[in-house]
Amino acid sequence: MRIVVTGASGNVGTALLRRLTRLGVHDVVGVVRRPPRPVGVYEHVRWHSIDLAADDAAAQLRPVFDGADAVVHLAWGFQPTRNVDYLHRVGVGGTTAVLDAADATSVGQLLHMSSVGTYAAGRYGQRIDESWPTSGIPSSPYSRHKSEAEAVLDEYESDRGEGGVPIARMRPGFIVQRAAASGLMRYALPGFLPTLAVPLLPVLPVDRALCIPLVHADDVAAAVLSAVERKATGAFNLAADPPLTRDGVAKVMHAKPIHIPSGLLGTLVDLSWRTRVQPIDRGWLDMAFTVPLLNCARARAELDWRPQWSSMAALSDVLTGVAQQAYAESPPLRRRSMLEQLRRDLTDGQLTTRHLP
Repeated sequence: MRIVVTGASGNVGTALLRRLTRLGVHDVVGVVRRPPRPVGVYEHVRWHSIDLAADDAAAQLRPVFDGADAVVHLAWGFQPTRNVDYLHRVGVGGTTAVLDAADATSVGQLLHMSSVGTYAAGRYGQRIDESWPTSGIPSSPYSRHKSEAEAVLDEYESDRGEGGVPIARMRPGFIVQRAAASGLMRYALPGFLPTLAVPLLPVLPVDRALCIPLVHADDVAAAVLSAVERKATGAFNLAADPPLTRDGVAKVMHAKPIHIPSGLLGTLVDLSWRTRVQPIDRGWLDMAFTVPLLNCARARAELDWRPQWSSMAALSDVLTGVAQQAYAESPPLRRRSMLEQLRRDLTDGQLTTRHLP
């Protein structure tokens, strides 16, 4: 099969390339803004440099998509959090460009990486299936954009019916892996805070009500490949068991849990973001405390999907990566350097505002 992957050098993309490299039977094309060096899992990929936020992105994508059996759309933006218009152009505009190009070239299948963030708030402890409303969490730009991107797909399917490109949608919980540790910390920690401080925290000051769906990137990659091979359509929830609680996080971190109400945490996160102390907006915290838990029965039945990593093992894997300062040889997942971040804050502007995080 000829498989085109947008965002192929990111968290899920790297895990998917690992899986495809082991198989060695597919022709893989990667579409990214900044192609990685051709080493490791990035070596046997034909790379194309395209910014999905560009006005002519769809036109640039058409010759790349031509003849593709499947397009796996993983590309998304997480920073700069202060430039919501740019993140909208990358996420929603990029999805629109991918869909337009896929339709123009009649690709065999489009697989869109959605998220648990596309869902409306859930009831505490209740698992929802894929029929739950996809209106998102209003205070989270990430969630709103994921919801809007799915609305673009809904409109296309409604207009084209069976004559359009078949579309599958993955809706995973929060995705982690060891190789993404440096990348995740770069986007989540202020530049002056050393990564090694995270696994050494003696206390975990979080609301006791925290309970989130988590999944390892390798398991998401397995579901993606299964959906492509089976030409599956429709939406699929993806999450590991058990749902991750505050006490579960504290156990993996060997930290003492301390109850801090989520409302107070939200205020602290918002104030520290507004004063540019740290790079994560309040919407991420609101999403963590309101997204529903996921019923993954459809993925088990139609994709024969069984996660190989429990949520606790997945969290342990990424925290081990944080402790070891693990990274991958791609621009999004490169080694996190305090000196580099501080230098770029001074020369290029802060992570939350500059165009190229």
